Amino acid sequence: MTQERLAMRKIKEILRLKWEAGLSNRAIARACKISNSTVSETVQRARAAGLSWPLPEELGEDEVYQRLFPKSAPAAVAVGRQLPEWTEVRQEMSKRGVTLRLLWQEYREKYPAGYGYTQYCEHYRSWCQQVEPSMRRVRTGGEELEVDYAGMTVPVVDPESGETWEAQIFVATLGASGYTYAEAQHSQELEQWIGGHVRAFTFLGGVPKILRPDNLKSGVKKANYYEPELNPSYQEMAIYYKVAVLPARPYKPKDKPKVENAVQNVERWVLAPLRKCTFFSLADLNRAMQPLLKALNARIMQHLGQSRQELFLELDQPALQPLPIEPYEFAEWKTVRVNIDYHVVFDKHYYSVPYTLHRPPVEVRATERMVEIFYLGKQVAIHPRSRKPGGFTTCPAHMPSRHRFVAEVTSEYLLRQGQAISPITAQLIQAILVSRPYPEQAYRTCLGVLSLSKKYPLSIVEQACQRALLGQLLSYGLLKAELEALASTHHPNQDPLPAHDNIRGRNYYQ
Repeated sequence: MTQERLAMRKIKEILRLKWEAGLSNRAIARACKISNSTVSETVQRARAAGLSWPLPEELGEDEVYQRLFPKSAPAAVAVGRQLPEWTEVRQEMSKRGVTLRLLWQEYREKYPAGYGYTQYCEHYRSWCQQVEPSMRRVRTGGEELEVDYAGMTVPVVDPESGETWEAQIFVATLGASGYTYAEAQHSQELEQWIGGHVRAFTFLGGVPKILRPDNLKSGVKKANYYEPELNPSYQEMAIYYKVAVLPARPYKPKDKPKVENAVQNVERWVLAPLRKCTFFSLADLNRAMQPLLKALNARIMQHLGQSRQELFLELDQPALQPLPIEPYEFAEWKTVRVNIDYHVVFDKHYYSVPYTLHRPPVEVRATERMVEIFYLGKQVAIHPRSRKPGGFTTCPAHMPSRHRFVAEVTSEYLLRQGQAISPITAQLIQAILVSRPYPEQAYRTCLGVLSLSKKYPLSIVEQACQRALLGQLLSYGLLKAELEALASTHHPNQDPLPAHDNIRGRNYYQ
């Protein structure tokens, strides 16, 4: 993937978080691991270009990029003279509802020639690191949900085979209240991981603004402090629920202390009491966990004098974003190349794309019912999903005129090549071409037949083609198996072919 493609993904994420999720520039900068000034400049450029969210479907990524960056922008001039009293700023920040932007606005009213918002924030963070390097983070209600898997697993016995497998425990907790959700899953694979998020949102009755996962491969394809690369399906789920994803730094448990503590509580108060029970299904295990999880959230915390349930109702629940009408439907993403026959392969089935997309990589998005194909962020094809291995789903509009997708490979070309080998080979190629709904779908099979004819003696090729025609064995694999069987019993001095009007033998061509 090129650097420009990476930049466009970052730009689209900035605009989505700004105009759809409603996050501040600072929150967006944290989510995307970039500076506040970059966020501000990107939003300003989008507004100047007349763009809004969602971006117009008719615009490709290249067109959006050209609108945003028609030429280099002049560097901004930094201003600022007087610094505020940071001790007073810190005291004000601890008050409910007070933000750094509000304090900066009051500062600029007092000092009109003072620092801009970005530099103001940078100076404040530098001061905080000097006076309190491990400053406790201020949690806002409904802002952040931390997610992780517990280290402890629970054995489940298969009632049919008697084998035991280990159930994984998914845990999610809200940052302000510590209100916790937990469930048992078959594995930590992508579909289970995303399903756990969807069910956690349903349990909470709303959606937070920020997700903070660990760097599990199901969620984060490539861990990086500055530009972590999310799994496309996980990113799509975040877009669907209008939530930002801020992965924790690798090997930094302090980045997600709430869920680390929640995992410990789930292991002590939910899983440990079930250690002597035997479970024969995941559903049984989850039913047994529910009352224990409810008791955990209702337990009074000694240092606060309130339960997680009470704090949730007071702090988090009123601030959560509403759930969408329908829950997210899991979709799998895969990058593939367009084959010579303008089809792509997904789950062993072939789907057509416009024939002009010859050889470039495209992205396939597959749900339970549909398969969508995207090129440079724009949808170029959509098909009903098929579970037939080796089958073809072809849209006639994707086919070129006269069914020609490359000048060198046509039905006539394949027939000429088969005739050059022998008439019976040409007959087999003709039969393969007419056996498919469209001749293009048979081209690769015909090329395979021509390739096999170069690896075996002519007599064996002719006999195998004859048998394939008689038995309607019109596939590459069946012809290859027939050739291998004949080659294993072939004697050079013996003519293996039976007498037939359509078979002339090798002497005919001398």
